[in-house]
Amino acid sequence: MSTDFYQSLLDNNKQWVQEKLNLDPEFFKRLAEGQKPPLLWIGCADSRVPANEIIGAQAGEVFVHRNIANMVIHTDMNMLSVLDYAVNVLEVKHIIVCGHYGCGGVKAAMGNHSYGIIDNWIRHLKDVYRFHQKDLDAIKDEQKKFNRFVELNVKEQVYDLAKTSIVQNAWRKGQFLAIHGWVYDLNDGIIQDLGINFTDDDELSENYQLDF
Repeated sequence: MSTDFYQSLLDNNKQWVQEKLNLDPEFFKRLAEGQKPPLLWIGCADSRVPANEIIGAQAGEVFVHRNIANMVIHTDMNMLSVLDYAVNVLEVKHIIVCGHYGCGGVKAAMGNHSYGIIDNWIRHLKDVYRFHQKDLDAIKDEQKKFNRFVELNVKEQVYDLAKTSIVQNAWRKGQFLAIHGWVYDLNDGIIQDLGINFTDDDELSENYQLDF
């Protein structure tokens, strides 16, 4: 990172602050009083997919967790801590798992190249491929297969989210909580709603439905 670029970040911050104050002198004062976002976003860490910006949300409206390939892994304490805080403290109403076409993590899971420690993370994506191998291997066009894998990964992560004790406990208490699966297209900026939506665990296999 050049010194000029580094300094420009600080300069941009000052300009952003002034623009916000020009529109609303109380903007930062209100934000400092607390947050009550209606949405938790679980997305990819890819720098081209900024959660707030692509949905036109303002500061304070989206609680965000991002990792490689927007994964919901039941042993990931980082993700679970964010989820627990969002659901039980902030009481968000919606959770969106958003993947994106062209995802490097998903692409890596389609091959056998070793990338180092990230191989252990990508292994979870390879499990998703294994679950859907018959359907994916039937797609001969590599780009279409790649895109479909991205979609299927989002679907599996939404299901895994519904299986968590945090989400299921909220449903058992009668708390409204809807979870959704989206894919963002880098080529045109459009979000595709995959139609994967849960507001309870009725669609899950019985062995995943927890009693509290």
